[in-house]
Amino acid sequence: MKIQLWIARREPYWQRLDFLLKKIEKKGIKSLKASEIQELSALYRSVSADLARAKTFKVGTILIEDLHKLTTRAYSQVYQAPRGQDWGGIWRFYRWGFPETVQKTWPYTTIATLTFIVGGLIAWWYAWSDPNFIAMVAPPELITKVRDDQELWMGSIIGVEPLASSGIMINNMSVSFRVVSGGIVAGILTLFILFYNGLLIGTIATLVGQNNLAYPFWAFVFPHGSLELPAIFLSGGAGLLIARALLFPGQYKRADALKIYGLQAAQLVFGIVPLLFIAGIIEGFFSPNPSVPDPLKYVAGLLLFILLIQYCSLSKGTSSSSITPQ
Repeated sequence: MKIQLWIARREPYWQRLDFLLKKIEKKGIKSLKASEIQELSALYRSVSADLARAKTFKVGTILIEDLHKLTTRAYSQVYQAPRGQDWGGIWRFYRWGFPETVQKTWPYTTIATLTFIVGGLIAWWYAWSDPNFIAMVAPPELITKVRDDQELWMGSIIGVEPLASSGIMINNMSVSFRVVSGGIVAGILTLFILFYNGLLIGTIATLVGQNNLAYPFWAFVFPHGSLELPAIFLSGGAGLLIARALLFPGQYKRADALKIYGLQAAQLVFGIVPLLFIAGIIEGFFSPNPSVPDPLKYVAGLLLFILLIQYCSLSKGTSSSSITPQ
């Protein structure tokens, strides 16, 4: 390792971390924007790695001591916040941090969304042109219920709403976490799960459409789907962020890229958990409820989707971060 070149390349990050720490030490953590708090965490991990390298290559006692002091100060702010600030940090994250992360990572979420849509369109095309295609994708009992009985399957939820709702939450979170973890294998599994789920939804939508059940079907899907599907797309974006760090680390070393992009992926995951929780309650108690008129379900789904878009569009201002990738 060329010591002087390495120091010159890494020194701006050390200075930036020192600047943020001085700001906190003088004015408190509330003086930082949500994006600066995220940057602080990423810088702490990056500089900690620099300290380990400095010790390994024995770059000089003074530099090692300075880096040690810097990481110690950062550790006290990142992991030893005063009591009472934890809830404030959670509030700031969901108020500003999560929307900012969604906005910064929108290209990855867009790719995930398009993958799902492509799967749905392919299923729609083949299901209308080839009757045998539906039997290859949709479960046989579901096909029998729709084609033979001319009924939807959501009635099975009625009477067991609490059990069904909890099961739905667990299933949705399981799918989302698999989508995220798929990023470890270069994003291939992430894209496959999204494509397959799009294929499944497109096939079922065509099946109910062919049997004149599209209107009640989409009335069931709209209320919870307005939150559930975006949450899955965001988890797909998280998986693709991990894949990006592995395949295209850019100016960072792969380990540093994993820390930086992995932090953004983790923030997306933390953000979608409440969405999946709310969607599970809606799917268990509201969506299949026969006493709720279908038009009201459509309106509820539309309003929830609009509120979600508005929430994800919130902004507290931009950061001058030099480490957080755009």
